Amino acid sequence: MKKKFLIVLLIMVLAVSMAACGNGGNDDGGGAADDNGDVSAEPLTVGFIYIGAVNDGGYTQAQHAGTMAAKDYFGDQVNTIWLEGIDDTNKQAATDAAKQMIDQGAKVIVGTSFGFGEALNEMANSGEYDDITFLHFSGSYINDTNLGNYFGAMEEPRYLSGIIAGMQTKSNKLGYVAAYPYTEVQIGINAFALGAQSVNPDAEVKVVYINSWYDPAKEKEAAEALLSQGCDVITQHADTVGPQLAAAGEGKFAIGYNLDNSAVEGLEDAFLTAPVWNHDIFLIPTIQGIIDGTWTPESYYGTMADGYVDLAPLTKNVDADAAAKVDEIMSEIKAGEFPIFTGPIKDNEGNERVAEGKTLNRAEIWETDYLVEGVTSGE
Repeated sequence: MKKKFLIVLLIMVLAVSMAACGNGGNDDGGGAADDNGDVSAEPLTVGFIYIGAVNDGGYTQAQHAGTMAAKDYFGDQVNTIWLEGIDDTNKQAATDAAKQMIDQGAKVIVGTSFGFGEALNEMANSGEYDDITFLHFSGSYINDTNLGNYFGAMEEPRYLSGIIAGMQTKSNKLGYVAAYPYTEVQIGINAFALGAQSVNPDAEVKVVYINSWYDPAKEKEAAEALLSQGCDVITQHADTVGPQLAAAGEGKFAIGYNLDNSAVEGLEDAFLTAPVWNHDIFLIPTIQGIIDGTWTPESYYGTMADGYVDLAPLTKNVDADAAAKVDEIMSEIKAGEFPIFTGPIKDNEGNERVAEGKTLNRAEIWETDYLVEGVTSGE
């Protein structure tokens, strides 16, 4: 009898103990339990600073697509927050946005536009935010502890889009709506021009700078100015769908940027393709490293080979010969057999910038301060 009583007592103690453990795991609404019943850590909150709206039809929408892909991948492990419409020419605005999200629990701050870099750099190195990880898109700021940067070889799909433009133009005049006369933009213009000239030596590229990354009205006006000069293919390094719609309105072709806009109403007979970003290719492994505690600051430069940059699927508006040429060169680029900037290359004043047989490396590409032969620019 005594033995039976002890067994019953032991069962009761175990039951109470198990119940206590179960309740304790949910007292604070903490993380989800895994298959073994263990409770995971609190979700990592990642905050994104956006220059535009998440439905802008271009740059910010592409950034946000990467954010959402990462969120879907991690599920309950990651919480994402963001602020839209932050002026990247205003350092205080960027600083305030980052602080606001840190106050909301963000442990990672991602500045998705070039102009946010100075603010993030100052915060990362201030000593006040050593427990926060800062990531900056398109800049070069980096430290040894909590600040890294990321970008991609957009010159690869830009070159391919130039091939299409060079083979589709009838006027041999290609229009390029550009943000600023800044290295990142000039690299893209040059790659596009070289791609066009590789298949059409008579192709000219006319550039209009709008001196803004995001200005829907100016983007559209710049495209209209280029169309009035006889350009029959319009491309862009600007944030919205405006230049593409302007081209479509005149019955001309459009090559977008950031997003595949082939399904946008009004572009059915105009849209050819677009150099695009797949930001999740960077965000997912980077966030995983932060969760695992293995992340260290890096200067990431994604390529077509790893899928970070790409060319949107070619539409029905692309000539079959142009599509075949793109397929050929794309395969070589992905195999590492077709560097974009190989000499001889001259600037638009006739000066040799890259000698015959010389191939620019990443650092040399980012020293670009000129436009190649066949390119003219204005405002």
